[in-house]
Amino acid sequence: MEGGRRRPGWPIVSDMATWDDVHRLALALPQTVAGSSRDGRRSWSVKDKTFAWERPLRRGDLEALGDAAPEGPVLAARVPDLGAKEALLATDSDVCFTTPHFNGYPAILVRLDRVAPPDLEELLAEAWLSRAPKRLAREYLDSGG
Repeated sequence: MEGGRRRPGWPIVSDMATWDDVHRLALALPQTVAGSSRDGRRSWSVKDKTFAWERPLRRGDLEALGDAAPEGPVLAARVPDLGAKEALLATDSDVCFTTPHFNGYPAILVRLDRVAPPDLEELLAEAWLSRAPKRLAREYLDSGG
């Protein structure tokens, strides 16, 4: 599918996500704050708990991934648990990946230039839900989020 990808049950999407999309979609979630990590990379948090952040690949990541290392922008996002991580890696491996640095850690890496905005919105909402306080998450879900 040139210029787009198909998610089961979804139409072909030709527009892939950008950092502007990440920022807009993350800030649409309740009580989200945009910030920067210690190294100046963008991050998004809810109640001081980071749920998504800009994560360029480091030398060790590049060595571990070899030829499979993506060249485009990489977003890191929290997931509820390691089972959810494994499920995403198994079902969406053209978009989601990991490195040894994240072994045992409930987060995935996302090829931003391969994720469609609707999928990014879902991913960010799940990441947010994994970090938001239970009451806030329940209010968000009850409101149709």
